[in-house]
Formats: sequence, C-alpha cells, structure tokens
Amino acid sequence: MVGSGKMFINMAKGKLLAKNRKALFNHTIIDRFDAGIVLKGYEVKAIREGKVDFEGSYIKTDAREVYVINLNIGRYSKQDKESESFNPKRDRKLLLNKNEISEVSREISQKGKTAVPLALVLSNNKIKLEFAVVKGKKEFEKKQTAKERQIRKDMKIQEKEYRKSDY
Repeated sequence: MVGSGKMFINMAKGKLLAKNRKALFNHTIIDRFDAGIVLKGYEVKAIREGKVDFEGSYIKTDAREVYVINLNIGRYSKQDKESESFNPKRDRKLLLNKNEISEVSREISQKGKTAVPLALVLSNNKIKLEFAVVKGKKEFEKKQTAKERQIRKDMKIQEKEYRKSDY
C-alpha cells in the first residue's frame, strides 16, 4: 500500500495514543504494518500519559525477530524515581507472524529502504505499533511536500472566505 501523503490511521482500529509527525515529512511510505509490542507495566502507563518520543527511532530485524530501536518512552509520573532498571530507549520486541517478519526483512534489505514507527494505537486494551517500510525523501521532495501542503491550506482558507461572502 503506497502512502498518499496523509496520515492514515484507521480509528476503527482503536484510540490513537501517540503519532510520529515527522515520518510523513521525511519519508515516502511504501508499505504499512501493525504489530503488537512487548512492554513493561510502567511503560504502558507512560504511553497512556503521552510520554512517547519517536525521534530517531527505527525498526531492525534479526534472524527471526523484529525490534523497535530508540523509541523513547518516558518515566511514568507515579513511578519510583530511584528505579535502577529504567531505560527509556531500550530495544522493544515487536510481535509479528513468520510471514510478516520475512516480508519486513525482505523489504528493509533493499537499498535505500528502512522501517520507521508511525503511531501507537490502543486496540482491544492492547497497545499496537503501526510502522511502515519507507524510502527517505531528498531535500527538494521535502520542499515540494511543504509547498503542496501550503497551497492546500490557502485554498481551504479562500474557499471558506468565498462561502462567507455568499451569505
């Protein structure tokens, strides 16, 4: 599924907890996946509080497993401050079946492609990570995207003003 430029997160899947806003600006989406994510209890509570930072995070595959790297999940507000085991950027395992793992690793192994997390969604009381296989945009493509976004914004404003003047 090729990305159309808009962030498509089907709200029927669940409640949006956190979103990677820079992913669509910096990358062209090639294929999307949903995966369960292995978390500790305090991480779930911190995600529900919105203490997530996607900056610099990406997806890595091993022989038979997929991990999200550098996903920063902050400290839960009521968590003990002296806890020694707290590591906000630890590697977290993603839960995918064999076919999905092989498809992701095949896509990522191609030159110029990588996988980045797009969003964390609460679905059936379970936190899912939506991620995509992407290709990086060049500087001129980023400028073109920003220009198109500004043109659409200006057109909407003009349309509203035109509708107001009719009444």
